[in-house]
Amino acid sequence: MKQWKFAVSSADEAPATAPILLQGTVEENLQTASDLGYDAIEVHTREDVELDYDAIRAAYRRTGARVSMVITGRLNTEGMCSLVADEPYIVSATMDGMRQYIDMAQKLEADIVIGWVKGNVPKGGKREKYLDRLAKNLRVLAAYGAERNVKLNLEVINRYEVNIFTTAGETVDFLEKYQLDNCYVHLDTFHMGIDECDPVEAIRLCRGKLGYFHLADNSRRYPGSGQFDFSCILNALEEIGYDGYLSVECLPWPTGGEAAQRALMFLKDLSM
Repeated sequence: MKQWKFAVSSADEAPATAPILLQGTVEENLQTASDLGYDAIEVHTREDVELDYDAIRAAYRRTGARVSMVITGRLNTEGMCSLVADEPYIVSATMDGMRQYIDMAQKLEADIVIGWVKGNVPKGGKREKYLDRLAKNLRVLAAYGAERNVKLNLEVINRYEVNIFTTAGETVDFLEKYQLDNCYVHLDTFHMGIDECDPVEAIRLCRGKLGYFHLADNSRRYPGSGQFDFSCILNALEEIGYDGYLSVECLPWPTGGEAAQRALMFLKDLSM
């Protein structure tokens, strides 16, 4: 079985209802993740946060852990920004914020996830118009990211939360239709359990375009606590040649640290 690289979700702070396992500064979370046996952390933060990059680089050297991904969701959930908004000033603010995220990722030697911030088609809106707008804005951001060696990963989220990119097939079709370079698919087993008929086939659809992968069980608790067949999922990822991080993003139950520890033990046992 392939030797996977494992990451874990982190933030400066988060409510118990968020799928965040480690809380603290980036350098503190790098240390905790390393102590638990993880290779990396993903960072959920705002675009304008002031990070101590010297301390983070020192933590890289000390722990061997890295930042796998910068997650941009707070630009939407807190900043109310969207890449498909009808208001030009909102789109402008979103583009500025996304450039800040890309600059941050460059300094962290990481990539970014684009999830909620891509926005939704408003009720009664013509879907094609909003997808055209999204593609236009993503093309600009993808070029900006390419210049800084930062990849864009479009998250597939379930239909109860969004109405754009709810399946792997829809997301791959979008990338192919608009010929978007430097843009990849980000899958999450929790969301796949809602909208994918066959998670293995969904993974296969993303061959060559899968940039990031989240792991949580069907209840969104840690992998191994529920009903999902993670052995089949890992086999499918190996089959398509995925070589990125497997990141545990699940609810902090019973605690964040315990969930992180139990998840990694389960996943490493599967990989033996």
